[in-house]
Amino acid sequence: MKAVITGDIINSRKVASALWMEDLKGILNAYGNEPKDWEIYRGDSFQLVVDPRDALEIALLIKAAIKQHKVLDVRMAIGVGTVDYTADKVTESNGNAFVNSGECFEGLKKQTLGIQTPWSGFNETFTVIFQLVVLFADNWTPTSAEIIKKALENPNINQKELALALNRKSQSSISASLNRAGYEELKNVIAYYKQEIKKLW
Repeated sequence: MKAVITGDIINSRKVASALWMEDLKGILNAYGNEPKDWEIYRGDSFQLVVDPRDALEIALLIKAAIKQHKVLDVRMAIGVGTVDYTADKVTESNGNAFVNSGECFEGLKKQTLGIQTPWSGFNETFTVIFQLVVLFADNWTPTSAEIIKKALENPNINQKELALALNRKSQSSISASLNRAGYEELKNVIAYYKQEIKKLW
């Protein structure tokens, strides 16, 4: 079982790609090798193959990285399933994981995060949960996104250490930003997602 994250950058033409491309590539590189595990194509679209248990956390990390840039956002579909053929380039690999990711992406419309797996009950539950998650995530400011990204990347550091890492003046400002961005709720959703998907294979 693998998860395929298919995504594209919203409003990419409004910001020079040099400003956000490095952030995106930084995360993609942390989770695989180009072009076998990930690729950026058509300028602002990307595909990444990861462990299904990590897919939601990685998607939220990508979203935080992109939303550090005002006016930008990212639309992503997580497809879970088998991979029947692994090519040298991820965009040439195929299997159910790729089919599910592609179908989910095509059906996103205004929703910015979706999931499609072989398990209908799981899909129904997490489609609803993702709708609530993006109520927070779609409204992150660049500052909130920067703090969320650093917090997700460093789950074991406290708010005082987070403030130091971000060169922020106070722990209280970090705490307020994390609360506004729904960080604790996001952590709970990520933990629940990991717990539920582990049960399925």
